[in-house]
Amino acid sequence: MNILSVQSAVAYGHVGNTSAVFPLQRLGAEVWAVNTVQFSNHTGYGSWTGRVFSGAEIAELIDGIAARGVLATCDAVLSGYLGDASVGAAIVAAVARVKAANPRALYCCDPVIGDVGRNIYVRPDIPGFIAAQALPRADIATPNQFELQHLTGRRITTLAEARQAVAALQAVMADGPRTVLLTSLRTDTTPDDAIDMLAADAAGCFLLRTPQLPIAANGAGDAVAALFLFHYLTTNSAAAALEAAASSIFGLLRRTVEQGAGELLLVAAQEEFVAPSRLFMADAC
Repeated sequence: MNILSVQSAVAYGHVGNTSAVFPLQRLGAEVWAVNTVQFSNHTGYGSWTGRVFSGAEIAELIDGIAARGVLATCDAVLSGYLGDASVGAAIVAAVARVKAANPRALYCCDPVIGDVGRNIYVRPDIPGFIAAQALPRADIATPNQFELQHLTGRRITTLAEARQAVAALQAVMADGPRTVLLTSLRTDTTPDDAIDMLAADAAGCFLLRTPQLPIAANGAGDAVAALFLFHYLTTNSAAAALEAAASSIFGLLRRTVEQGAGELLLVAAQEEFVAPSRLFMADAC
């Protein structure tokens, strides 16, 4: 399995590609990582060094990969934090090139916009680009609750509202599987000590609940998007991908909490990717 992953990277810590690539590799995927930014650390620390790459620079790297004659072997494109709308345009062009070479390839768009607490933390032109250009080309989308509300203009307080918002997002996606993973979901039926995920595809809607761990980990969303994509590619099932990804991310977060670490312990907890220590099952919703 070959996955082209275009998102941010940091030298210290784990977000973007630095969070997504290793779990994919540990599961056996080859990852062609293209970084949209290279920072010293994630911006949640309040200060950082590094740079945002331009769309032209991203396109140049894609040209170099294409020159190897391997785009026909690419099974999926994964995109995350853009940094700049011109980078988004380069990603959309890359998706088109990959799909022209391999029509079975999927595009998974992690629409990184913001989250509860920090709200929108990307440049002002990014949300509009994602809504108008990226999502209409996506086969799989992995928003968190805040991002889904922003993208659809729908308030989510109940499970029914969550399903309706997911359906609204599916309506603008590509004519592929139109698969959505909704993360960090909290509705009026979510217990205070739990957190929900919801996945939907042509087979239906599925809800999975895990205990709420005392951690707000940067990069967890990037890792779960990568895990969900991998397992969807191997199973062609949103329900199965949800169960595998949620079980692995819970194990990773649990290990991180137990060690009192400030960054995700991807290496120390790597067995959670291949053999999660606790398995969670999804229910139809």
